[in-house]
Amino acid sequence: MSKLLDPKERSARGAALQAKVYGEAPAAPQTPWEESVRDFIYAEVWSRPGLDLRARFLIGIAGAALCRYPESTIEGVVTAALRTGKVSLAELREAALHLAVYGGWGTGDLIDKAATRAAAALGLPPAPRPPIRAEAWDPDERTAHGGEEFVKAMTFPGSPSITPYLEAINNFVFGEMWGREGLDQRSRRWLTLVGVAESCAVIPIGSHFHAAMASGNCTGAELQEFVLQYGTIAGWPKASVIQGVVFEMIKKVEAGLPWNG
Repeated sequence: MSKLLDPKERSARGAALQAKVYGEAPAAPQTPWEESVRDFIYAEVWSRPGLDLRARFLIGIAGAALCRYPESTIEGVVTAALRTGKVSLAELREAALHLAVYGGWGTGDLIDKAATRAAAALGLPPAPRPPIRAEAWDPDERTAHGGEEFVKAMTFPGSPSITPYLEAINNFVFGEMWGREGLDQRSRRWLTLVGVAESCAVIPIGSHFHAAMASGNCTGAELQEFVLQYGTIAGWPKASVIQGVVFEMIKKVEAGLPWNG
């Protein structure tokens, strides 16, 4: 006979994690939706050991902004990330810049303003703001540096700058943004994966999920956890697409094949 699980234990576990994340005991649920947040989202998803809490915060922040959650919800997750110390204010500023690229500058604006409000509420001092580029530069060196950063992140060479869009990828996205020291590459990866998942664009999705593993930033098991976490934010239909990609890319990485090979 299988062991029966206690619903009271699940509820207590979910409430305890909610309290840990948000710094206060949650109110008793009054609706099925509120109950599911406590008993499923926190008790059964956020409590899983397959992803660290920092990763879950980054995925949650990116997903909330990209899915255009209410500003109060975005601010709540941002505040929790700051209060727990899992993400710093300086890192949130970098996350806003990073998500501007992968979800549009309006998405970055949502995170940036949420971070400003959360920092003020918590009484935090302003974060240091290293300029994107402080000195004059050689355009050819900028492009070459972008190509090097592209290979580090994607594990294969990028395209030459033959269109304005491709030039921006080489010069700004990888030549300036991905290499900024304010946010480590693994953290940038989580933000990017949510961004490409929400894009519903086949090439970015396949190449970035493959690169997440091929670069050593994430394991296949972590990406399986990502799918579950992403599903709670964007919904099961979108997550089902990403689940198929993860299965496919795990096989390709294990076989030493490129993402499109």
